[in-house]
Amino acid sequence: MAVAAAVHGGYLPSKFRRFTQPTVSQIRPTPPPLFISTNPNDVNPIHLRDLYSVCNHSCHRFPKLNSEGRVEPVDIDKLRKALLHSYVVASVFTRPDLAPENVSGSGLTGIGGDWIGKVVPVTPGNGELVGFGRAVSDSGLTAAIYDVMVIPSLRRRGIGRKIVQRILRVLVNRDIYDIAALCSDQQKPFFGACGFGDDVLVSTTMMYTRSASTHSEDEQMVKCAGRKLLLVPSLRGNLKI
Repeated sequence: MAVAAAVHGGYLPSKFRRFTQPTVSQIRPTPPPLFISTNPNDVNPIHLRDLYSVCNHSCHRFPKLNSEGRVEPVDIDKLRKALLHSYVVASVFTRPDLAPENVSGSGLTGIGGDWIGKVVPVTPGNGELVGFGRAVSDSGLTAAIYDVMVIPSLRRRGIGRKIVQRILRVLVNRDIYDIAALCSDQQKPFFGACGFGDDVLVSTTMMYTRSASTHSEDEQMVKCAGRKLLLVPSLRGNLKI
């Protein structure tokens, strides 16, 4: 009777709370059918450039913004070079009908109508590019992860974490464990959830921005401080993919 009265009154004793169902806001939507590729040839540079724009992501540390707060488009030639020299790339594809942004404008329709796209497995050839990430490395000792992004409509479904996990798997399988992630303050919780932590050596990443001959050392440090955070996996043995 006491429990019934408590429930009716909006209060539930702590020993019964573990049996309650999660609220709608606590339930994370499941990701759609995905295909994750680490083959650089699966990435169309033009579609990747459009993905950068849809995600409002820039390759520049200090991007130019228009009046609406959108970053300038990525230079397609520089993007091709970045892809060519990236040590690992991870690209994510899904059915075009599940990606409202439709970066590439592709589709899976044909004889039989839209149902064809719902039964055909997703591949880079028929899917929509909805996520991306890459790593640069010296191929022996160190690596750094850059440009992890997912289209807005499919965020908070674990896709970004899958991208990072796939990149880490490739790096660790190649015996590279000194792995850093360059990220902003807003991105730090995400990379923390992916297994990254503050650098045990308490190192600080400083980005070169201007010529040292025209600006004093103190001004250089003020300009560079606080822009990016260097995060590394906390312990080698704790890496779980």
